[in-house]
Amino acid sequence: MSFVLSDPMRKRFDREVAKYPADQRQSAVMACLAIVQQQEGHVSGEAEKAVAEYLHMPPIAVHEVTTFYNMYNQQPTGRFKLNVCTNLPCQLRDGQQALAHLCQRLGVDTGGTSADGLFTVHQSECLGACADAPVMLVNDLHMCSFMTPERLDALLDTLRTSLQSPARTGAATA
Repeated sequence: MSFVLSDPMRKRFDREVAKYPADQRQSAVMACLAIVQQQEGHVSGEAEKAVAEYLHMPPIAVHEVTTFYNMYNQQPTGRFKLNVCTNLPCQLRDGQQALAHLCQRLGVDTGGTSADGLFTVHQSECLGACADAPVMLVNDLHMCSFMTPERLDALLDTLRTSLQSPARTGAATA
């Protein structure tokens, strides 16, 4: 299956590229990948190639960006992407146990998506909130601190409930 840039996507790419000198259009790679992910939910290998062609970059250079940053989903994810920090400060305050608890509660391995398609759990490097360890990031936007098993359970319940209530949108934080 081939990925084709839509006209609206190209226009958004054009706006990002215009922020840089003409000979540095590749500087817009992160913004272009974010645009693809917003529209598609993830960045496929075919989308990487389309971005590379648009930005006049080698495809491997785009792939290196996609794989370096954990904010780019290389596979489809659940409605809620849960990145759990297991770097040293979080590790010392039960980050690995928080990850294991989520995986056990949702019946998934790290990197897996729950059977209902709602949650994808990822192990993450430092999220920059070491004093609040263990921490996690929901949908690459909402930081959650001091994530004990009880707080993790409450967060999962809140996120599930948020989908049932039309008045609530987005991810909730614990």
